[in-house]
Amino acid sequence: MERITLGQTNKEVQGVPASPGITIGKAYLVGSRDVRIKKIRISEALVEKELTRLQVAVDATRKEIETIKQRVAQEVGFSEAEIFNAYLHILQDPLLIQAAMEQIRNSRHNAEYVLQELASNLVKQFMDSSEEYLQERAADINADINDVVARLIRNLTGQPTGLLSDAGNDVIVVANDLTPSQTTTMRRERVIGFTTDIGGKTSHVAIMARSLELPAVVGLKNITTVVQNGDLLIVNGTSGKVIINPDAKMLGQYRLAQQRMEEWNRKLKKLKGVTAVTKDGYRLTVAANIELPEDVRQARKYGSEGIGLFRTEFIYLNRRDLPSEEEQFEAYKIVAHQSLPYATIIRTVDLGGDKFFSRLGTTTEMNPFLGLRGIRLCLAHPDIFKQQLRAILRASHFGKIKIMFPMIAGVEEMRQAKALLKETQKELSRRRISYDRNLEVGLMIELPSAALTADILAREANFFSIGTNDLIQYTMAADRVNEKVAYLYNPLHPAVLRLIRQIVQAAHNERIWVGMCGEMAADPFLTPLLVGLGLDGFSTGPSFVPQVKKSIREVHFTECRELAEKALACTTSEDIEELVKTQVRTEVLNEQIIKTD
Repeated sequence: MERITLGQTNKEVQGVPASPGITIGKAYLVGSRDVRIKKIRISEALVEKELTRLQVAVDATRKEIETIKQRVAQEVGFSEAEIFNAYLHILQDPLLIQAAMEQIRNSRHNAEYVLQELASNLVKQFMDSSEEYLQERAADINADINDVVARLIRNLTGQPTGLLSDAGNDVIVVANDLTPSQTTTMRRERVIGFTTDIGGKTSHVAIMARSLELPAVVGLKNITTVVQNGDLLIVNGTSGKVIINPDAKMLGQYRLAQQRMEEWNRKLKKLKGVTAVTKDGYRLTVAANIELPEDVRQARKYGSEGIGLFRTEFIYLNRRDLPSEEEQFEAYKIVAHQSLPYATIIRTVDLGGDKFFSRLGTTTEMNPFLGLRGIRLCLAHPDIFKQQLRAILRASHFGKIKIMFPMIAGVEEMRQAKALLKETQKELSRRRISYDRNLEVGLMIELPSAALTADILAREANFFSIGTNDLIQYTMAADRVNEKVAYLYNPLHPAVLRLIRQIVQAAHNERIWVGMCGEMAADPFLTPLLVGLGLDGFSTGPSFVPQVKKSIREVHFTECRELAEKALACTTSEDIEELVKTQVRTEVLNEQIIKTD
């Protein structure tokens, strides 16, 4: 692997542009580079010194965890902070620390190696346990052990923790990849950009970065091996380029680029209060995608017309227990109330794939994206599903809420989900608990099977929302976070456009609304084409709302329809892209970025 030598400047690495903008800051490596542990035999005379080394690391680790616990208690809540008690118990567990000390005395091996071996053996014991309780808790316990041991080893070696929760101020995260569970621990105000080895434009980190308005480049292949902690980075999320240790001239060029982008953003902010209507009067809605209740403030800041996708699974992540009905109710109530007079579309929990919650008792799957996820997982756990439905229904009394089911493969699943919803409504009625009795029920169209039977599903739903992230992935059989097949993940593939047209026609034939909430909806270059395909609305990351509105207001609906018909007649993605380039004249962010290449 390539390594940047000390003093080398302007080293450029090209990746996939994931979230637009330019940021400049110090690199912070997150879990991307494990500390290499060597097995070292120590002399008898140095055994006590090694034991002291271990005790110092234990004390330092305990202080770290207690500090994190206090911070979480202040910033998030006391119940969430209780999670870290498990870490403190591990540090006192004789199966780990005392056992490590005994082994150092007996085997005379270095503390790092001993800890690593003990942790590996403990994890295996829990995984192989026949006790039902330990089987249910195995994933949580193993994660706790690995986290504590990783901290101990890094304190022994003097390396940074590599944990996202410990990032300093104004850092650019460098990682192989980031999971939803990892990012929920992130202190958002400290991070100014992201770079990852793997991933595509619709990977979790890319979506999150766009939501937070932070520049990001993914699919860099080996960024974790060519960057060291503290390196100065320029991340150009528009071009997909990362520059390592830039010189003064390069820094000056990119500072100028940042100024131009700020001017562009000020221009877009003027569109906050305008409606999304074409020059010839065709009205659409532009709403926002959010993950947490606090994201509503950002959505309103950019002039969002409500919430087009509330990803509720993020309430379930990074915790030891299931969120209670009351906790969920409060979250949904806040979002619905703050979004008035507009509607809030709440997607029921979409766990599985790359988002896991071990308390649901799911086993490791060879291909989780094709496994028990979305509505399948909800139907397999009806009690948990109905708890969420009760919380959503109760919150519907305080705002304009719509329910949306994810990963529907066909009409059978839609009917099962609606039946559980109806049961829940009857239970609330018997208890005389208020809810919106006219609440609309829709589904995400994100599987080819749902797209091809959209005419049947349209008779069971009040609305559709097209989730292009997964629809493209499953249609093209191309992993959307795998840079090796990124060329196949193309929203302009003729098959994708034909499916979108088919979905829209099926919805309109039954006189129901159809929108799009996938990342395709946030691309202003594609907006005229999507308008021409007949969509009724878009839902994007909050910061993309003004640009999408701008693109809509610059076109005629009649011309967009002509563009769509021509695109549907094309035979290749390249032909469609060239067609859109020649006929779309909307001003987009890329045209405002300084060309430093």
